[in-house]
Amino acid sequence: MAFLSVLSILSVLLAAWSPLAGAQEADDVKSIPLRTHSLQQPYLDSDMQSRWFDYGGSTVVRADQYMRLTSQHPSQAGWIFSRVPLTATNWEIEVEFGIHGTGNLFGDGMAMWVTKDRAQQGNVFGMKDKFEGLGLFFDTYKNNRPGVVFPYIMAMVGDGQTSYDQANDGKANELAGCSVRGMRNSDFNTKARITYFQDKQLIVDVMYKKEDEWTRCFEVSNVKLPSVTYLGFSAETGELSDNHDIYKVETKNLYSPSGSTNRGAAGSKEYSRGKGRPSIPKKSGVWFWFSMKVLLFGLVVAGAYVGYTLYRTRQRDRF
Repeated sequence: MAFLSVLSILSVLLAAWSPLAGAQEADDVKSIPLRTHSLQQPYLDSDMQSRWFDYGGSTVVRADQYMRLTSQHPSQAGWIFSRVPLTATNWEIEVEFGIHGTGNLFGDGMAMWVTKDRAQQGNVFGMKDKFEGLGLFFDTYKNNRPGVVFPYIMAMVGDGQTSYDQANDGKANELAGCSVRGMRNSDFNTKARITYFQDKQLIVDVMYKKEDEWTRCFEVSNVKLPSVTYLGFSAETGELSDNHDIYKVETKNLYSPSGSTNRGAAGSKEYSRGKGRPSIPKKSGVWFWFSMKVLLFGLVVAGAYVGYTLYRTRQRDRF
């Protein structure tokens, strides 16, 4: 009985310890807010300027409400761009925005930019074509994409030479995308969250179905962006129009306390983004807990041996 009791206790301890050890093998990613690339009310300082962002074109600022890139008038184009480059290697950008208007005919959409150049107007959602870096397009007007439901969010990584496939809504350039029916004229302020790990992974989540409910749009591995980029937003209207508003932008530098941000093709297994943050495995933690498991196994074996010895001794004493 002593043998069975010792073995049972040690087995329970090992079973309880194993999940804890597994949970400790990875630490949460930490974040530091980047004021230089964030926007919130009242947007402007006492001199009616933004310290960290420039804006132009048709952009109108209402300090108590929004930064409106375009209003519901045809042939408008507005933009907002950071003054200083975004040099963080791993980052998260969360933008709160609204695309809204009256009528059943509307367009064209807005874009978020993380590009080598800044604030150069053109015909791609108000910014220049043949850009270098990331363009994330919130396209509300369907030109020629059979089988695709609009509004549609699409990512393109430009090389500085390739033109955006405007006639086919970027079909030839699409890195990844998703349909977001209901994003326009939503009952609450919609949000997009873009997470990037340098040369490893790009993840886009959207809040548009229900407040505080995030939906994964896409997750792509092996995405490489220029090391120095500027953050911007733009929108454009043509014959059709809409209001395109930016309410808030929060940018964060992501880092691991262990100094490791290794995320490869297996990132989708390592990173499950719900309400929590991504986890980055730590090699030192893995070896530590592996050693602990070996030690616990040794204790189980030793306990079994002790229990068996006690059992044999008692059996001899009885006879």
